[in-house]
Parts: sequence; C-alpha cells; structure tokens
Amino acid sequence: MEEVLFESEKRQSRSETAEMLRAVADKLDAGESVSLSAGEQSVTLTVPETHTFEVKAERETGGGESELSVEFELEWDENGESGDGDASLDIA
Repeated sequence: MEEVLFESEKRQSRSETAEMLRAVADKLDAGESVSLSAGEQSVTLTVPETHTFEVKAERETGGGESELSVEFELEWDENGESGDGDASLDIA
C-alpha cells in the first residue's frame, strides 16, 4: 500500500528544474532535511546517510504522441535502513 505524502507537478524551464535539483543536492551534501511545499501541502524529510538512489528513463506510448520522462527517486526504510543497489550508476 502506498500513501502519498506530497505531490506536485508544474511545467517549468530546464533552468528552474536545475535550480531545484541543486537545492536538493545542497541539502543532501549538508546532511540537512529536505522540505517540500506547494500551496497548502508540505512535508519535511530527513534523508539518511545511506539510502537507495533509483533512476528511471521511460517512454510512454499510446493515444497519439509518445512522452519521455526521467525519474530520480531516493528510497529508505523509515528506520533509516536501505537495500543494496544493483550496479554502479554514472550520470554525465
């Protein structure tokens, strides 16, 4: 079962997205909590030192034009433990 704690979707420029990703990266580097807010909803999460980092690229087809996406996900148990990953990841 999945409980969505926060969800936001907004059309924006690459520059705006890069700024948001840098803000998250800076918080992770500093060991600080990451706070997300949009409108009436907000959540603050403390990412443990070790966690699972998942990257997924997808193509969705059907109903006309296809849509490409890339998803970045950080995952950990609420007690701070994470599973082992498959292989090393390079992002260039």
